Amino acid sequence: MNQQRLTNLFNDLLGDLQDPGIMWQLGAIAASILAGWGLSRLIHKWLRGDGSRTGVRQFGMESFGRVVGPLAIVCLLALSQVVLARWHHINLIKLALPIFGSLAVIRFGFYLLRRVFSRHGEVGAALLTFEKIFQLVVWIAVALYVLGYWDDIHRYLDHIEIRLGKNRMTLADILQAALSVIVTLVLAMWAGAALEERLMHVETLHSNLRVVMARVGRAVLIVVAVLFSLNMVGIDLTVLSVFGGALGVGLGFGLQKIASNYVSGFIILLDRSLAIGDMITVDKFSGRVARINTRYTVLQGLDGIESIVPNEMLVSGVVQNSSLTSKYVWIGTKVSVSYETDLDFVLKLLEEAAAAVPRVLSERPPSATLLNFGADGLELQLGFWIADPENGRGGVTSDVNRAIWKALKEHGISVPFPQREMRIVGPISTAGALPEVRPE
Repeated sequence: MNQQRLTNLFNDLLGDLQDPGIMWQLGAIAASILAGWGLSRLIHKWLRGDGSRTGVRQFGMESFGRVVGPLAIVCLLALSQVVLARWHHINLIKLALPIFGSLAVIRFGFYLLRRVFSRHGEVGAALLTFEKIFQLVVWIAVALYVLGYWDDIHRYLDHIEIRLGKNRMTLADILQAALSVIVTLVLAMWAGAALEERLMHVETLHSNLRVVMARVGRAVLIVVAVLFSLNMVGIDLTVLSVFGGALGVGLGFGLQKIASNYVSGFIILLDRSLAIGDMITVDKFSGRVARINTRYTVLQGLDGIESIVPNEMLVSGVVQNSSLTSKYVWIGTKVSVSYETDLDFVLKLLEEAAAAVPRVLSERPPSATLLNFGADGLELQLGFWIADPENGRGGVTSDVNRAIWKALKEHGISVPFPQREMRIVGPISTAGALPEVRPE
């Protein structure tokens, strides 16, 4: 039967080549290719000239631009088939349609995969390998369709039955369900990524609320896509009750911590106790909140080291947030001066030195106080405020200390330091032995 189909296909194409109307088919195919290629070139040129789109949006738009060309060719070929079918044979166009249709499917698949799994514009080796496998599978499927083997393969798979509990399913149904779930799942993830990208640009919403809405929307889209795809292929959704029971048992025995971290993640996002960019300290970890995921939160320290903190620690433990309601942070430094120093003058001098540092707030001026009467001199404390704790405290403290030291040196104010006297006990020996030395 397949041999007869191949023979008929060859005879049809050969008959079209001998028909003068072949020029109309060739012209329609050439015109469709040129129009699709020209449209794709115009889109690429427009994207390169538009400097307002950068980063991930530019990457996604360029990927979609590669889909427009093959899709336009398929649409034009389908229109040519309808028009030319009234007067000429269209076997050559019928052969060209699945070829360019497969190219459109491949390009559209690449676009979806890169929008979902390459959010930062970088394509990894694993994704490139999967794209090559996907491309090979699509071309094999098209070749089987053109050669007439597609119906035979489907009938063969439809006769292989597999028992799932009380239900019977054929291998064709299982493969169709898997393909449907994969396609709808990728579409749902693409829609979720587009929704997240749109929400992240809504400046009127709180950052935590944007993250919650994006993740809840993505989860709902994925669940609806899976249920819809299974129902579309005729699979009874009651078989999922077994999986739900197994998941409940798993949560009860071994997944409490994971479930707790996921719930804690949504609690953190909803109660707004933390936000991206806050400087926090929890346990022995300190840094800026770089990401809040549903299971963990990433803290980026000032030394560049990132700490992955489970969300449960942020809910059940004590967290110091330097920028929860206000980003103003007070910092203090100490210095000693001799007892002969004019106290009022040096206090004013310290305040002026700190006020000259750029990061020190002028609306909350520095304040110097007498802290203690020390053994070596007067102990003073200088306090000042900053509004950018995410930039660290060490740098601004060093700048203030350097300004203090420069001001004290310019005005001849001495900074006392502990001094020790050494006394030599007994006569000095001429035999080379060292006398006993006692520190005082």
